[in-house]
Amino acid sequence: MEKMSKNEVQEKLKSLNNWKLHDDVIKKEFTFDDFKSAFAFMTRVAFEAEALTHHPNWENVYNTVKISLNTHDAEGITEKDFDLAKKIDAIYK
Repeated sequence: MEKMSKNEVQEKLKSLNNWKLHDDVIKKEFTFDDFKSAFAFMTRVAFEAEALTHHPNWENVYNTVKISLNTHDAEGITEKDFDLAKKIDAIYK
């Protein structure tokens, strides 16, 4: 998969809900009522990521999950990152 230009990424970000570009990743922070809800969200995201064979970089502290996406093989952001971001947002709803 081909790495997107910064302009392409900026344009695609308009189709997502509150994802931000930071260096060569797109990022978003998710907040939940408690740790159990945050962990359940991560579990559901893990199944989607595995199905897409595209895995997030993430961090969980109590009720907050921070996710960063990029495509390591392409050394930047690709369509795969946007596909997974959309699935993550759908799970969060």
